[in-house]
Amino acid sequence: MWCWIFWRVDFTRRSETVQALSHLKVLDLTRVVAGPWCAQTLADLGADVIKIERPGVGDDTRRAGPFVTDAKGQRTNDSAFFLGCNRGKRSVTVDLTTDRGAALVRELALASDVVIENFKVGTLAAYGLDYDALKVLHPGLVYCSVTGFGQDGPYANRAAYDSVLQAMGGLMSTCGVPDGEPGAGPMRSALPITDIVTGLYATISIMAALTQRSTTGRGQHIDMAMLDVTAALNAHLALSYLMTGVVPTRQGNLNPITAPSEVFLAVDGHFSMSAGNDSQFLVMLSVLGLDPAIAHEPRFASNVERMRHRAQLHEILQAATLGAPVAHWIDRLSERGVPCAPINDMRQLFADPQVKHRGLVLRVPHASGVDVPTLRSPLNLPDSPVEYRAAPSLGQHTDEVLHDRLGLSAQDIEVLRRDRIV
Repeated sequence: MWCWIFWRVDFTRRSETVQALSHLKVLDLTRVVAGPWCAQTLADLGADVIKIERPGVGDDTRRAGPFVTDAKGQRTNDSAFFLGCNRGKRSVTVDLTTDRGAALVRELALASDVVIENFKVGTLAAYGLDYDALKVLHPGLVYCSVTGFGQDGPYANRAAYDSVLQAMGGLMSTCGVPDGEPGAGPMRSALPITDIVTGLYATISIMAALTQRSTTGRGQHIDMAMLDVTAALNAHLALSYLMTGVVPTRQGNLNPITAPSEVFLAVDGHFSMSAGNDSQFLVMLSVLGLDPAIAHEPRFASNVERMRHRAQLHEILQAATLGAPVAHWIDRLSERGVPCAPINDMRQLFADPQVKHRGLVLRVPHASGVDVPTLRSPLNLPDSPVEYRAAPSLGQHTDEVLHDRLGLSAQDIEVLRRDRIV
């Protein structure tokens, strides 16, 4: 009986919840990653996000496989890349390079709370879709421009991709194998990390602007530059340089502020292990079956000294870790509170019991007639939970949006389609 009451109450509570941003209307004029990631985060939180795409073409990422196979076994133009950045949106195809298409998009913008765009600086002014043109008719509009280098400055008109910003912004100079070792050289992250974090910063900025609008009634133009974000990502490494003038170098898998904290080899593979303080170092030695007197040797007695002699320390620890499998060390180190983890590939990640427990993989219905995978958002809001909808197929919602938002009839829309406006 108690179990039945619990589930009944829980169901009632969830059925009455409203997503945090369900009152917001967002127009997404972005493509690839940074802008779409921002709009997807807003959609996860309940915003009604309308994504404008080019008729017959769509977002660039639609052409980067692998692709969804529909219920008939045919390949669609919905790729894993596109699905990963456009969850929960509605897709409308409009050719905004035409006068009528631009007018439609302007109407949608004026009916929105937020516009997000990542066109080259100045491009949208030709279509009356720049902030200065829209704010005259919609002073409360929050308008976010996502670019590589910002709205002004000597590089404002340069094209940019994530890899370009990882290079220019300092990240690649601190990632990769150190000079003098095999394979030395700068290394980019496998993920478009500057794109993704720019998208998150854009989301934060939009939420701040909306909060201020609730007081002032005025929107604002957010200038979100990937260069600014990448510089900020350097965090303590940047501040260390600014304080000392010493340029940070590549450390490979070494933690630049703690030792030991790196990758070790076990009998059947690699794992990561760290000791953040002297007491953890003592416990680590105990688990590895090493003499605790090592911790009192002058070269290892403090983190500063361990950093200075980390190559020697690594050799000692490595000799011990080679004596057993990864799982052996993870179990025993974890039991004693020493931070550690196996180095998982994607197969191992999604087979991990904690990942399974957290429900990080979901399957959602897709317009192609099949269920597709998606990753659960890390945003856990029990009173306004994320609701999951697959990324849209190209133009999936064109008719309903033009009818519901702009009041166009089926005949109006058919004329637009005949003229290749939508």
